[in-house]
This record gives sequence, C-alpha cells and structure tokens, in this order.
Amino acid sequence: MTSYTRAIDHCAPLPLSMIDRSLLASKAIYFFFFGAMAVLTPFLALYYEHIGFSGTQIGFLVGLTPFITLFSASLMGVVADVTQQYRRLLMILVAGLALMVLTISQVTSFFWLIPVVVLYALFFAPILPLVDKTVLDSLGHNKNRYGRQRLWGTVGWGLAAPAAGLMVERTSLTWIFYICFVLLVAAFLVSTWLPVRQVNLAGHFWDGTRLLLRNWRWATFLTVTFVAGAGLAVINTYLFLLMDQLGATKTMMGLAMTVATLSEMGVMFFADRFLVRWGTRGLMAISLGCLALRLTSYGLVQSPQWILIIQLLHAPTFGLLWIAGVAHADKLAPAGMGATAQGLFSGVTMGFGAAFGAIAGGLLYQNLGAASMFLWFGAGVFVALVIFL
Repeated sequence: MTSYTRAIDHCAPLPLSMIDRSLLASKAIYFFFFGAMAVLTPFLALYYEHIGFSGTQIGFLVGLTPFITLFSASLMGVVADVTQQYRRLLMILVAGLALMVLTISQVTSFFWLIPVVVLYALFFAPILPLVDKTVLDSLGHNKNRYGRQRLWGTVGWGLAAPAAGLMVERTSLTWIFYICFVLLVAAFLVSTWLPVRQVNLAGHFWDGTRLLLRNWRWATFLTVTFVAGAGLAVINTYLFLLMDQLGATKTMMGLAMTVATLSEMGVMFFADRFLVRWGTRGLMAISLGCLALRLTSYGLVQSPQWILIIQLLHAPTFGLLWIAGVAHADKLAPAGMGATAQGLFSGVTMGFGAAFGAIAGGLLYQNLGAASMFLWFGAGVFVALVIFL
C-alpha cells in the first residue's frame, strides 16, 4: 500500500478561509438533500400503511432501498473513481432521484411499486458517499473539519422535519413527495457548482481494491457498521408507527425528528475533538452502547412524550457512528479510491445492515408488535457490543 499516495497530499494546505468559501456548495447540497430526506423517509412507512399495505409488504418495500444501496453505492463509487466524473455523476443521480420520488406518489399497486422503489434506491444510494468523498478531498489536510460541513445536513433535516409533520397533519401524506421533489431540484442546481479536486491513482485500480478487501481492519469495521445500520433502520422505519400506536400527532412526530437533529448538531460541530480523544474504535463502541439503550427504551415506553427524550440518544447513535465511519473509511482507502471506500461504508451501513433491519423488523412488527420488535433489536445490538469489546 506504500506505493499509493494521494495527489492532494503533495499540494500545500489550503487556508481555512479559502476552504470555507469553496465548500459553500457542499454545505448547500447537504442542507437540501437531508431536508428532502427528512420530509420523505420518516413518513414512507405511514404512507404505505395509508394506501393499504400490510406490515410484511411495508417491510419489503422499505427494505428494498437499503438492500439496493449495498450494491449501488459501492458500484457508483467505483465508477466515480475510475472515470473521475464526480460532479456529472452526482447531478445524474440527484435528477433521477427527484423523478422517482414523484413516480412513487403516483403508483398505488404493490407489484408496480417494486421496480419504482428499486430505481429510487439506485439513484439515492451513491449520493451521500460521493458528496462525502468530494468534501474530504476539498478539505485536503484539514479533513478533521468534515463534521462542520456535514453539520449543514443536520440543519436541513432539523428544519424540514417539523415543517413536514405540520404540513401532513393539515393536508395529506401525498404532500411529502412534492416538497421532497422541490428540495431535490434545489440540490441538483447547487451540485453544478460543486468543487472537485482530482485525486488520481498512483497504481492500478484493482491492485488497490485487493489491498482494501484483504485488510482485516476493514472487515471488522464493516461488521460493526452492519450491526449499527440494522438497529438504526428499525428506528428510521418503525418509530413513527410506534408513536402512532401511542397516540402521537403528526406534529409530535416531526418534533421528535427535530429533537434528534438538534442533538446531532453538537456531535458534528465537535467531531474533530471526539476523534482525537476516543478514536474511531472508541466512538463506535460508544455508538453501539447508546444504540442498544435507545432501542430498548423505545420498547419500554408507554407515552409518546418520553420518545422526545429518548431521541436525544440520536447524537451518539448516529452522529458518532457516521463521523467515525467516514474518517475510518477515508483512512483505510488506498489513494484515488475514496469514493469506493465511502461507497462500501455507506453500502454496508445504510444498505446491507439497513435492509436486514427493515425486513426483520417488519416480520417482528407484524407478529410481535412494535414494542417487542424494539426490545429484540436492542438485545441484539447489546450482544454485538459485547463481542466487539
């Protein structure tokens, strides 16, 4: 691996003022993309239930997206690294995603919705890894400031989630698709200004791939992120169904997302300090422990108001995991394979792990109920934590 050196490492570090100006487009993409996802993803399970789908059908449809993510994020990462067409590929993906969002709103047949959701997942999965990779390359020697760029995605999510809840409560669930479409169009327009720095391979691409896949630290890392992804998927997919059963309003559901988002902002802002103090392994252990506690708490709660407090655990469960994951994937990536590494990390976490969580969660939800489903997943994550430690 010593033959692989990053082209940007030979460049003089950019002054922080120049970096901040060049990353305005990246901040805006994070803001609009996560705002769009905050409007759509938390309400999808409710929408599918609203149009008459069963728990198993909901689990299958929701699970399709992360399952496709495993392949799409990794494949598009390879394509981006080989072609070096990061900006153009990102624009195509965002435009395709916006189109599929509108299409989902027009299809009510479970059979015909399957291929539409597959296309939605193919476009959706590689977007965040490509933006993350571009941001890390643009930061150069200041990669520890990644969290302060990603923070704007958290802001976008926090602002959009309660607005979506209020809109749905006063109108209908269909509006989530239209609002999401508008925000994705904004992300597309901003992506045309995305700064891209070339990071070329110093050797053969497939040599770098073999080095990456043979690294035992990489295998351990992906195993941990798989478990975390499964637990997070259960929360993202079924929390609103639990809140609905407990009598929560749509506005309270949006507020629950806002509480989670506000807690995440602190983690993103101080990410560099957390990495220095605990390292990626320590942050992952903390994340798993808090995730086990969070899942178990959902299973025991009897009032929707308590969920607002439990949502504060979103900061260590997702925030620390993502900061540690992006940093670790970038560290282990051979030169010129940043998009591939980020695609694998995202694919396993939000793809393979999330697919398992969504599908298994759907089966448990239908047969045991929402509370028992959360308790079983909480126990599973705790066992994984013990093994990891």
